[in-house]
This record gives sequence, structure tokens and C-alpha cells, in this order.
Amino acid sequence: MIDEAVLNFSAGSLTLLNAILAIVMFSIAIDLTARDFKLLAKAPKPLIVGLASQFLLLPALTFLLVLATAPRASVALGLILVAACPGGNISNFITHRAGGNAALSVSMTAFATVGAILLTPLNIAFWGSLYEPSAEILRATSIDPVRIAITVGLMLVLPLILGVTLNTGRPDLTRRLRRPLQWVSMAIFVAFIALALAANWALFLAFAGGIAGLVIAHNSLALAGGYALASLAGLSPFDRRAVTIETGIQNSGLGLVLIFGFFGGLGGMAIVAAFWGIWHAISGLALASVMARTPVAP
Repeated sequence: MIDEAVLNFSAGSLTLLNAILAIVMFSIAIDLTARDFKLLAKAPKPLIVGLASQFLLLPALTFLLVLATAPRASVALGLILVAACPGGNISNFITHRAGGNAALSVSMTAFATVGAILLTPLNIAFWGSLYEPSAEILRATSIDPVRIAITVGLMLVLPLILGVTLNTGRPDLTRRLRRPLQWVSMAIFVAFIALALAANWALFLAFAGGIAGLVIAHNSLALAGGYALASLAGLSPFDRRAVTIETGIQNSGLGLVLIFGFFGGLGGMAIVAAFWGIWHAISGLALASVMARTPVAP
């Protein structure tokens, strides 16, 4: 049964995944300077809408999906955990491909990453406890929000600070590093996920079929919710694209780190996060290609 399934994932693999995600975050951060944050402070509405979409709307929509479908406990908690994570690292690339506000997307990733220190453990604990089957897992696991906050901080926030600092002090160096580092870090991340899936392929095949529909529905809800909230808030089409994609592209890599670090690699949770990691890239790139056909003004 999927609730009892545990994926094969060593402590060394977890350390490597932490390092890879830190490099990916650093590659995003060297696109930012302190000036970007000052500009957003003068016109914060798109950023506030985007963060509300990620940390308030998406977890609420996820809980409604869980109530409507009543999945197994570990699957439900996997969906809730992914929704509690900040925006994914490829969202900036996809927003650029879609012709949306890539600068807003990068800034949303940065602010969401910092906010995740508090909001990710809070959302996992709050929404997970409202669904009784997943609440049982939380009670048995007794996760420590402080440890989660430290994990998120070391893996995402520290590289963010280092990247912004380097870009501010040595823009000539970051200009040369930016593009190759982003491509190399993403290639390493994709290769790592592929190898992790290969090591657990039989288990993935056994359960992914039942999870695929839920993940696709969840991701569709995320994209639709982000678009709807941005539209209701009166954001421009340029900003709306960034908010939509940022809400629909979640940091499933962080989700995997939390699952293996705090939940012992529980099968349903890990398969949800792994399938999310594959599917959101497919859906995001497909949506970007559709959006790109209709250019919008900055």
C-alpha cells in the first residue's frame, strides 16, 4: 500500500540534493540587486498578489481538492506539502518564455523563498491537520517547524543573499556566470531527479498512475487560481503571466528534501513531489508557448 511505501534515497543523496538546490537558487539570485527590491517597494501590488496566490490561495485550493477526492493520507499530505513550498526555480525561465514579467517572477521567487522559512512549515501544519488521515501522519512524525525553517534557510535563503551580494559587488562577474550557471545547475537537477526515479522505478510505476490525475488536477488548479487572482486584482497581462506561472510552478525539489528529511521518504508524498517535478515543467512550457503567441506590453 502506498502509505507504507518508502523510497530508496540515501543520506548522501539528500545532502547532494540540498547542494544542487542551493546552486540553482544562487544562479537565480545573481539576477537580482538591492535596487530590484527598492523598485518593488515603490509598486508592491503585483508582488503582494503573487505571494498571496502562492501562500494563501494555493494551499486553500489544495485542501478543497483533498476534501473532494479524499486520497490516501500520504498522497494528501504530499499535495499539501508541495502547495506549501515557494515557487519553483524554473518559473523565471518559463515566465521569460511566456513573454511575462521575468523581473517580477525572479523577485517573487526571492521573496517567497524568504517567506517560506515561516510560511512553509505553518501551511504544512495547518492544512495537514485539517484532514484527519494526514493529521495522523503529522502526529506520528512530530515535525519541528524550527528545523524546517533552518533547512529552508540554509538551502535557499543563504544562496539568495550570497547571489544578491555578489551581483551588487561584482556585476561583471555575475554577467559572465549567469547564463551558463543557470543551464548547468538545471541540467544537474534534472539529471539527479532522473537518477532518483530510476533507482525507484518499480515503485514509481506501481503507484504513479493513480497519482498522475491528482497531480495534473492540482497543477491546473494552481495555474487557474493564480490567473484568476491576478485578474481580479487588476494586474496587467504582463504581470498576470508572471503570477500565473509562479503559482503553478512549485519548488518540488524543496518538497523532496523535506519529505526525505522529515517524513522518512514516505512513498505517497515522495511520488507526488517527484511527479509534480516532471509535470509542472511540461505544463509550464506548454502554457508559455501558448502565451508567447500573443505578445503583451511591459
